[in-house]
Amino acid sequence: MTKTLDVITIGRAGVDLYGAQVGGRLEDMGSFEKYIGGSPTNIACGTARLGLKSALISRVGDEHMGRFIREELARHGVDGRGVVTDPERLTALVILGIRDEERFPLIFYRENCADMALCEMDIDEAFVSGARSVLVTGTHLSHPRTEAAVLKALGFARKHGAKTALDIDYRPNLWGVAGHGEGESRYVASGQVTEKLQATLHMFDLIVGTEEEFHIAGGTTDTVAALRAVRAVTAATLVCKRGAKGAVAFEDTIPDNLDEGISGEGFPVEVFNVLGAGDGFFAGLLKGWLDGEDWPAALRYANACGAFAVSRHGCTPAYPSLQELNFFLERGMTRPDLRNDPELEQIHWSTNRHGDWSEMRVFAFDHRMQLESMTGYTPSKGGAFKELCLEAALKVQNGRSGYGILCDDRIGRRALHAASGTGLWIGRPCEWPGSRPLTLEPSLGPDCGGLSEWARENVVKVLCFCHPDDDDATWARQLAEVRRLYVASRRNRLEFLLEVIPSKVASITTDTTAKLIHRFYAEGIYPDWWKLEPMDEPEAWTQVCAAIEENDRHTRGIVVLGLDAPEDVLKASFEVAASFPLVKGFAVGRTIFGSVARGWFEGSISDEEAVEEMAKRYSRLCTVWDGARARVQEAAE
Repeated sequence: MTKTLDVITIGRAGVDLYGAQVGGRLEDMGSFEKYIGGSPTNIACGTARLGLKSALISRVGDEHMGRFIREELARHGVDGRGVVTDPERLTALVILGIRDEERFPLIFYRENCADMALCEMDIDEAFVSGARSVLVTGTHLSHPRTEAAVLKALGFARKHGAKTALDIDYRPNLWGVAGHGEGESRYVASGQVTEKLQATLHMFDLIVGTEEEFHIAGGTTDTVAALRAVRAVTAATLVCKRGAKGAVAFEDTIPDNLDEGISGEGFPVEVFNVLGAGDGFFAGLLKGWLDGEDWPAALRYANACGAFAVSRHGCTPAYPSLQELNFFLERGMTRPDLRNDPELEQIHWSTNRHGDWSEMRVFAFDHRMQLESMTGYTPSKGGAFKELCLEAALKVQNGRSGYGILCDDRIGRRALHAASGTGLWIGRPCEWPGSRPLTLEPSLGPDCGGLSEWARENVVKVLCFCHPDDDDATWARQLAEVRRLYVASRRNRLEFLLEVIPSKVASITTDTTAKLIHRFYAEGIYPDWWKLEPMDEPEAWTQVCAAIEENDRHTRGIVVLGLDAPEDVLKASFEVAASFPLVKGFAVGRTIFGSVARGWFEGSISDEEAVEEMAKRYSRLCTVWDGARARVQEAAE
């Protein structure tokens, strides 16, 4: 039968709460970063980032953390059909910290957790039969119920010709041979654990572990003897991870010296965080193994992915995309602390963003100054009107993808918060309205620390009125503000949209906006999005797109702003812009809400009429854009 999946991983699925402070005790952590976690879950996400079709079999709770895991799996492109929602148990949690280069304290909160309730009924033969490989981790061999589920899945894998792999993943705490305070422990001798592992090793084609993990699998702390004990019960290829020494593979007889095994190129990176490094390693190994690479090449992938993991914060967030991995292997390592390599980090960020926003139809009602100047405006009425704008946007969106809003926090806070979780793309302005030189909203704070309070789905938007002919002092001041906001956005893992409007500063030519784009990139500012004013000349768009692609091949793209233009004018500009694939859509505001807002504040238009009229205008613009894009595609065919 046709295999629709490359790999199914089975086992732990939890939430990692990583201490944000580095160098302190876990007791002293003041804040935490939340990531998806659990070895098989990490590996599923890591392989998906590398282009494999991955799936997970596990259980999560029927609560917020369980839903978080499901949503994260979907964002990473991992098939979640095998993830069961447990109505009785909570999703597992792990609290972790980075104490120093050698100590990484962690506490497992897994008492009767959801993933340990995985049972034989959760294993579907049709699902498993569609995979080229099945990977399990040692923890789920530690309990009769989960062991039965794992053995059933392995039986189906064998029956349908899938490769099988084991990550020994020995955590003494999870086998009940170390206490709750020993979550960091990687080895405690146990004859019972060794016996349990050896009873299943014959079922695998590939077995991966650290030296300590092979010690528990082989029943001895002599690594060569342990590997030989494992070899005595399985014909699997054995891959032994050796930390800074890399890894070695053994296809047949175990030699007297580990250095005689098959090895791949290693990468001497700075050790920042070892947690999750083994999962990253296994993701890279699977990429090579399943692609039919020889072991030196597969180990090279694995070592590189492990290097990324030990150099960054978190587990899954540290793993590379395929583009990033290829870039790293082709260019080479320029510094041992990979997280501080600007070129590499830009590729890591831009190729691992979540969400498909290849189409953008954005209703922009982030305006403040324009509403405040209208007759009848009050802060409370302004907030109420923006809720009507959101209602209109949702009416047009109707649950579909490719729609969004721009909304502020100062007047539109209730609308902004209500938009969260609706599926809308959400942009949020940071500039003080009309400011030139650029001034940021005071609520952000002098260090832009206010961004730490933003929802992660919010996109940082800033409008800079600038022109290539601005004097040096103006450029210096505006660039400093944009850079400060950009750096803070990245630090808080928020996407960044830069809007430039040169026509409001001085006269423009076909190359004006392209010059601005080059200037910002030269300063190390890489927007995820550009918001640009409409340009009637195709040559202007050609130069703009060339400027962006020359500097950032992985940008999200461009949205066209409206500048309160009539619909017929916007239609003409859309026809030109739609010819350029880098232009993803529009972000238009006053054309949709302008006259409606004036009537509503004056009391001549009801709430229902305002929503209906704005929805009609927004829908018409969507139709105009979609039509323009469709005509371009038809002409290309």
